[in-house]
Amino acid sequence: MAYSVKTGPFPEPPENLRRVIESLRPRWRWIVALGVLIAGMGVAALVLVVSATIASVYTIAVFMIVAGAAEIATGLGAKTWRRFVVWIIAGLAYIIVAVFALAQPLIAAAFFTLLLGGGMIATGVVRIYLGVHLGAPLRGPVLLAAVLTALVGILIVAGWPANSFVILGVLLGLDLAFWGAAWIWFGLRLRRH
Repeated sequence: MAYSVKTGPFPEPPENLRRVIESLRPRWRWIVALGVLIAGMGVAALVLVVSATIASVYTIAVFMIVAGAAEIATGLGAKTWRRFVVWIIAGLAYIIVAVFALAQPLIAAAFFTLLLGGGMIATGVVRIYLGVHLGAPLRGPVLLAAVLTALVGILIVAGWPANSFVILGVLLGLDLAFWGAAWIWFGLRLRRH
């Protein structure tokens, strides 16, 4: 067994990862440009928050239509009538909800916002339960993240339905802004090393 001296908190990357990073080094400007574009879209979403909320609802609806079509296709291949009926009904339910969301995006935004808030509360509670059972070094960060998730969920539900027109857009904008910043950081890091 070979032992090595660790120089940092993370193990050395495998050789193939190193090659991939080396191949990206000459493209650092493109990576930074991608980050600026994504971060710019995040800022635009934060400025045009209601439009971003509607765009989020449309995106969710399109994915629901695809999922519904996939369930119907699965049902068509079912071997028994019971499975056939269950898959077809489930697929049609997805498609019906998606069509409603496309027709009434602001009402759908209210519904999706309530689901998001409830989901965050439930996720926070489960993470708190899991965090309490972790060892000392992990317990603190997991509990902090869990409490923050639950609190954001509580804030969303407490402000519902008045906040329904902005929550999805704000979350989309923040996600894009942070994701863009991460790409910018990665591109600049490639340039330096």
